[in-house]
Amino acid sequence: MKNKALRNILIIVVVILVILIDFPILGNVKQKIFNRDVTAQLGLDLRGGMQVVLQAPEGYQIDQETLQVASSILENRANALGVSEVLFQVAGDNYIVGEFPGLENIDEVISVIKQTGMLEFVDVGDEYLEPGTVIQTDYTGTKSGSTDSTSPEAAATVAPEATTTVAATEAAAAGTDTTAADAAAAPATDKIYHTVITGADLEDVFVTAPQTPTDGYAVSFKLKSDATQTFADYTTNNVGKMLAIVLDHKIVSTPVIHQAITSGEGAISGSGENAYTYDEANNLRITLFYGTLPVSLEIAESRVVGPTLGQDSLNKSLLAAAIGFLIISLFMLIYYRVPGFVAIISITIFGLITYAIYLVIPVTLTLPGIAGFLLSVGSALDANILQFERLKEELRRGRNLQQAVDLGWSRAWPSIRDSNLATLITSAILFWFGSTFGASIVKGFALTLAIGVVISLFTALFVTRTLLSSIIDRFKDSDKAKWFGI
Repeated sequence: MKNKALRNILIIVVVILVILIDFPILGNVKQKIFNRDVTAQLGLDLRGGMQVVLQAPEGYQIDQETLQVASSILENRANALGVSEVLFQVAGDNYIVGEFPGLENIDEVISVIKQTGMLEFVDVGDEYLEPGTVIQTDYTGTKSGSTDSTSPEAAATVAPEATTTVAATEAAAAGTDTTAADAAAAPATDKIYHTVITGADLEDVFVTAPQTPTDGYAVSFKLKSDATQTFADYTTNNVGKMLAIVLDHKIVSTPVIHQAITSGEGAISGSGENAYTYDEANNLRITLFYGTLPVSLEIAESRVVGPTLGQDSLNKSLLAAAIGFLIISLFMLIYYRVPGFVAIISITIFGLITYAIYLVIPVTLTLPGIAGFLLSVGSALDANILQFERLKEELRRGRNLQQAVDLGWSRAWPSIRDSNLATLITSAILFWFGSTFGASIVKGFALTLAIGVVISLFTALFVTRTLLSSIIDRFKDSDKAKWFGI
């Protein structure tokens, strides 16, 4: 162990940083750094809320890619309700499960989910309309994938609320509120705009790379044959004017027509400060291509978890953790003495670092997630116990304290490495299972367990060993029976 002073300083710095993250200190500074409130995000079972299960109609053939895209679109649309940590996951071959922590208004959620996204290319002439502006159009056709645009049984294939990053950014800059309430808000004007084509007329949409280093990405599209002539006539007669992209009667973007598009193929791009990044262009591609999905989704099941039940589960989990930590601390102090005291400090630092990681990522905490964290505490404790047992063996053989610490660590490391590696492999399998089959409970457990195991390796490798090597300098070899439990 070289440079003990430097290692101790690093430990102190890490502890200070995680304390600043974990506790409500310098809240405004943290919000500026992370662009959000750095607070614990509780899942459905701890916070209360509702769960909705959507399914494709019986007998309808749908592939996994379409389900995944629909899940992403639904999640963005649901977030417009103002509910944080909304999660949609594909479950099996025919289901999408949505979780809404903190929300209990079933009617509000279902009404938004069942909206069918309607994408339109609207003639606005020379009038620039800010993203988020609600307008009226003259399009009265039915939406693709549904039987009736006003029917309550209309397809639940919806597009994201301001999916395009550019649109969201521009709306924020303009002070436009892009919440779900806007979708039902009255139009900004009584003027009725003409719809040139709709999302149903798009045959393909894809992202193209910048032509020069100063250009941004572009979104290229290809129209179906029956819409090509309509779009050609319009763009020929309106060069230099604006064509608004409208989703559910709300402006997403307002590009300028630079030239006539007679081939049925065109591109949408920004310029200067408004040039698209790849993510922005890809989000716009999804908005255009999947504004209206060719599949309907029905609400198969919905249930509400009360906040009282969730709070009770949280309180009991915290009480169980406190009791467990107290019992472990007493055992370590009685049996291992000085190394046990070091282990308590190491486990405390482990908990602080792990919780800080949960807040930064962020990780939505659920009961299974807490179970994964508690299990990782066991892994961290096990690593310390292996070191201490090897330490005691070396002391019994007559080694001095520093030799015993170094040899004890080197002989305990293979066991610590192999056991934690096996746990990480198991966590990876569980996470894959949860992602593939929509088992979010298993996925949350696997994620918190894996994070905890990685942090436990750090505390075992760095914190425990450094603190123990530093503290033994204060003891004489003759004190080993008294202070090290030999």
